[in-house]
Amino acid sequence: MPASAAMMTSDGRFGYEAAGKLTSPPLVFLHGIGGAARAWRGQIEAFSDRYRAMAWDMPGYGGSAPLPSFRMATLADALQDFLKGVGATKPILVGHSIGGMIVQQWLTKYPDIAAAVVLAQTSPAFGKADGDWQKEFIGARLGPLDRGETMASLAPTLVKELVGDNPDVRGMELARDCMAAVPEASYRASMLALLGFDQRNALKNIVVPTLVLSGSRDRNAPAPMMAKMATYIASATYVDLEGAGHLVNLERPAAFNAALDSFLKAHAAATEVTA
Repeated sequence: MPASAAMMTSDGRFGYEAAGKLTSPPLVFLHGIGGAARAWRGQIEAFSDRYRAMAWDMPGYGGSAPLPSFRMATLADALQDFLKGVGATKPILVGHSIGGMIVQQWLTKYPDIAAAVVLAQTSPAFGKADGDWQKEFIGARLGPLDRGETMASLAPTLVKELVGDNPDVRGMELARDCMAAVPEASYRASMLALLGFDQRNALKNIVVPTLVLSGSRDRNAPAPMMAKMATYIASATYVDLEGAGHLVNLERPAAFNAALDSFLKAHAAATEVTA
């Protein structure tokens, strides 16, 4: 498979990586708070024989410009701008963690544009902006930065806490590299963007084929919660990957790719895009 190439949209707003023919159906990956476009290289290379596989750098990450207002709604608008910028019509969207939240937010405004979506290790809600659990969660992650740590110094511990059993060695190296390179301001803004997110009531309105994918050892997006989430989506297929934590595509790339491949073959067969 061809290796992914780093690119930039013509307006200079978004950095992304991509491979595959321009005429192939677009398969778009959205990373999590500690990620980057390059976290999806294994998937881009695996699927670029049938799809125009691409992954964005979320605003404020990698080659992408930050947003003046970093909220879930503005991130969803940015996603739509990115899709237009890369000419992705009828895209298949694969969102991990906050990437999955962005996809859910995007679906409320564009319910039938996607050919299919994958909600991987994510949640339909983060709960009350002023809730005790939410404050504790944010505080635990931002507190070390407040005390003088850096993303580079925190990366090994943060990644270790996210993964499950026997993670792929090369995947973990990439995960640590991505986490270490996240700008502190972007990491903080992403964490705060979670506050108040709640799309639970919108799950029933998802009409496109949907894969809900969990890891049995994921503590951030627990499998029982994701299994329940799937029951509210009429078009959902639910898959739980045994032993995996929160970074499934990097921990268990073969298992992640197999689950995605099975879903795509069943619900989003690749065909050439013609003018």
